[in-house]
Amino acid sequence: MTALLRLVLFDVDGTLVDSQASIVSAMTASFQALSLPVPDRAAILSIVGLSLPIAIARLAPDQSQATQSRLVEGYKEAYHAHRLEMGAASSPLYPGAREVIGSLQAVPEILLGVATGKSQRGLDALLEAHGLDSVFVTRQVADHHPSKPHPSMIETALFETGVSAGDAVMIGDTSFDMEMARAAGVAGIGVGWGYHDRSQLSAASAVIDRFEQLPGVLTAVWG
Repeated sequence: MTALLRLVLFDVDGTLVDSQASIVSAMTASFQALSLPVPDRAAILSIVGLSLPIAIARLAPDQSQATQSRLVEGYKEAYHAHRLEMGAASSPLYPGAREVIGSLQAVPEILLGVATGKSQRGLDALLEAHGLDSVFVTRQVADHHPSKPHPSMIETALFETGVSAGDAVMIGDTSFDMEMARAAGVAGIGVGWGYHDRSQLSAASAVIDRFEQLPGVLTAVWG
C-alpha cells in the first residue's frame, strides 16, 4: 500500500531565517540612494513576504512607477551586496530550525517545500549558505508567481508534489502567509517569532512560539 504523502511548506524570511537586518539595511540604502525619506523599521518589516514590487509600492505609494522600479533595483543590489559581505550570517536560522527540519526530512511520508517572496537567486544562495540546498523538493519564489496572499505558490507546490490540499500545511510569520494558505485550502500554522504581530495571524489553524513545537502541532492538524 502506498504511504500517504504530506507536504510541509515554509515561508523563509521571518520563519526559517531572521533576515530583518539585511532587509532593513537594503531598503534603507535603496531609498537613500534616491534621496527619498526612508520608511521606519516597522513599516519595512510589515511588508516582508510580499513580492518586492508590491512591497515597494506599499512603502512609496506616492512615487511614480519609474521611481518605484528604481527602488526595486536598488534594493536588489544592496541586498545582494550585503549577502556577499556577510554570508550566512546575514540571515541566520532561527533556533531549532535546522533540527526540526532534519527530523521532518527523516520521515519518508513528509515532503518539505518553500513558498517565499524571495527571488530564485536569493533563495538558492540562502539555502546553499546554510547547507539546505538538497532539503526542499519544491521551491516557489516571487519570480514565477503573483505576490502573496494569492494562492499560486501553494497550488503549484501541491501540483508538483502530487499532495492534496488537506494533506499540506503552510508555515509562516505573516498574515500574507496565513491568507495564502486559506485561499489555497490548506492549514496555516503561524509562528510567533517573525515580523507580524501574533494578533495578525488570526487565519492560522495554530500558532507556535518555538520550532520544537512544530512536530506536535503537525500531528494535531493532520489528526
